[in-house]
Amino acid sequence: MPAFVILPDTTAAAVMRTRMSFASPQVVSHVSGRPWLVGSWSDDRITVATAGPVRVAVIGDCPISQERLTELTAAVTTVADVDKLASALPGSAHLMASVDGQVRAQGSISGLSRIFYTRIDGVHVASDRAHVLAEMVGAVVDEQSLAVRLASGLALAPPLSERCLWAGISSLAPERCLVWTRDQADEKVWWNPPAPHLSLRDGAAGVREALTGAVQDRAPAQGRVSADLSGGMDSTSLCFLAARHTPALLTLRWAEADAANDDADFAGQAIQALDRAEHLVVAQRELPSIFDTESIPVDAEQPMLTMRAAARLRHNAQLLAQRGSRRHLAGHGGDELFQPSPGYLAPLLRHHPVLALRRLRQNRALKRWSLRPALTGLLRPGTVAGWWHDQADNLHTVRPQRAPAMGWGLHAVQAQSWMTPAGVDLIRQALRLTAHQAQPLSDDLGQHQTLLAVRTTAAHYRLMARIYADVGVNLDLPYYDQRVLEAVLRVRPHEHADPRRYKPLLAEAMRGIVPPAILGRATKGEFGLDLRQGLADNLPSILNLFADSALAQRGLIDADTLRNRLLAPQRDLSMVFALEALLGCELWLRTAARPARQPREHDAPAPAP
Repeated sequence: MPAFVILPDTTAAAVMRTRMSFASPQVVSHVSGRPWLVGSWSDDRITVATAGPVRVAVIGDCPISQERLTELTAAVTTVADVDKLASALPGSAHLMASVDGQVRAQGSISGLSRIFYTRIDGVHVASDRAHVLAEMVGAVVDEQSLAVRLASGLALAPPLSERCLWAGISSLAPERCLVWTRDQADEKVWWNPPAPHLSLRDGAAGVREALTGAVQDRAPAQGRVSADLSGGMDSTSLCFLAARHTPALLTLRWAEADAANDDADFAGQAIQALDRAEHLVVAQRELPSIFDTESIPVDAEQPMLTMRAAARLRHNAQLLAQRGSRRHLAGHGGDELFQPSPGYLAPLLRHHPVLALRRLRQNRALKRWSLRPALTGLLRPGTVAGWWHDQADNLHTVRPQRAPAMGWGLHAVQAQSWMTPAGVDLIRQALRLTAHQAQPLSDDLGQHQTLLAVRTTAAHYRLMARIYADVGVNLDLPYYDQRVLEAVLRVRPHEHADPRRYKPLLAEAMRGIVPPAILGRATKGEFGLDLRQGLADNLPSILNLFADSALAQRGLIDADTLRNRLLAPQRDLSMVFALEALLGCELWLRTAARPARQPREHDAPAPAP
């Protein structure tokens, strides 16, 4: 998988190559001849085009020919012109431009491709990997960011979830680009979400077109295409789209521990319809155990916060590679896009009060929402700053289990009992700072929540893709494609949030492609038994791991309290999910937080964004 450093077009920046730890670095130069992109990548993951004094590079999942990129590059005369070029690109990739001495860099609007930056010897330097910059400057761990992840795990929302775990390394928000004028860089907003104005029917046509484009014409130069076939609507839709161009598709699913999980029934229907594809089903006994701490891969950038299945992902990636797969489609992101959170109800109340109250009543009946928090959220959704302040004020408050997320966040930040007072203080400081900095991702609350959901999970899927890349398989996530995301955002949230239907926007978009029985599914697989069995099987090794905890040594957790909680009877899965974040942070701190050198006296931290 690519890893690279971005340098401005100056003499001072050129000497930075000596600070990098790439073994045999590849280099793309500015038109001036100075080094611009330095790192490691495969030829099929980068496209470079030059038109006069302008050079553009795209790295990642972006199926664009060099001829087409050259055509787009020819229309660029200033770094501001790159906005139009970026909007025309398919896929989800990094985009860099060098324009007659000025330089611009950005990731994808989903957050799947990220940019980090810092200042070294007075020069701003950027990279797609935070830990690469951390090694260059000898950065230390930002304990405030680490403590917050202990409390929230994958549920931590942007912008706090996008804050780097290394002190002095800044992270670029997905809607922003980084623009250098000589050695100094500034952030600029380049993207805003489209207005949600389409009906379900009209929007479904756009989603269908975008998804079709995201799946087709991306066959690898060598090897075959594979796809997850869990039985859920998201992955199954991708399988049927891929099979239109690749009939001999390889599909993969792993069997569930719980016989009551009906994913297998729907996957069986799909397998019968995809009769030209090869289907691989991995039995439970062949899979590594959930929470197998001996086999969990660790990424140097940040903790694998949904690490319970990381060993299984690596196992299955190896199976795919052995069968010749070089590109693997996965349906991650479908839940985030096609199951709108209930924040859309507050703006709906202003414009269509009768419909809003009817939807509230339907949701209460189906999801057993508590009346008081539901009405409070509907009538007083609050502000972004207010939501973050509320998290800081209520770290120890037990939230109602049936309270819907109708405000400017999705998941409450909860201090766990094993956290020390010092650790909780760090969390509260981070939350209050975020309250002063956070801005809405959209003026529409429903659209804001969709973007929150996408960007919250993107970090995890970025690390997941690296597990596949380690064995030579490109994990492709079409639901994070820029055009797909924008197509969904153009649909009015209440149009595809009908509680009486399951993912109606995706179902309408896939009508005629996916069998009606699958599109009519109204259930979602449940994996509680897998989690309980995994925790029981690996509890001794988990206890042993925390007997000498790196987090405890830093004063963030109390190991004795944690041990007592682990040994106590568990009423539900809340402990399991909290433990997942804790394990991810512990393993990351042990193995990844080791900067290669100490910072020099004249190194300066990056300015706050």
